[in-house]
Amino acid sequence: MQKNSLNKVILIGNLGQDPEARFTPQGTAVTNLSLATNEAWKDQNGEMQDRTEWHRVVLYGRPAETAAEYMKKGQMVYVEGRLNTREWEDKNQVKRKTTEIRCDNFTMLGRRSDNQGGGAPSAGAMNTAPTPSTSIDDDDLPF
Repeated sequence: MQKNSLNKVILIGNLGQDPEARFTPQGTAVTNLSLATNEAWKDQNGEMQDRTEWHRVVLYGRPAETAAEYMKKGQMVYVEGRLNTREWEDKNQVKRKTTEIRCDNFTMLGRRSDNQGGGAPSAGAMNTAPTPSTSIDDDDLPF
């Protein structure tokens, strides 16, 4: 067995639909995301081409609950995880196989308005700069 191997996926993309949440019979939350990443390039004729790649992302436990509650279609999301391939038999005893990203960590990106006004602020919405109503005086600095 190779000890120096790595299974790591990092994606930044947009949700293609609202998260699909469910619970296992044991009560564990499971949320599935459909994440789109885009690539653009100029072809040999100088014309712009683009391609969208779709990724299946699965979250478990408390992160799955958070994603289901706050994520919405179209929202930009940063996802870290690993590739995971599952096999199963469907109702008709046909063997099925899928490869998905098992998410270990995620961050909701963009502005609060991108979330259509609902839920917790995303990482891009956290503003630490002083607003007109709060100013920082040199005397207030700790150094």
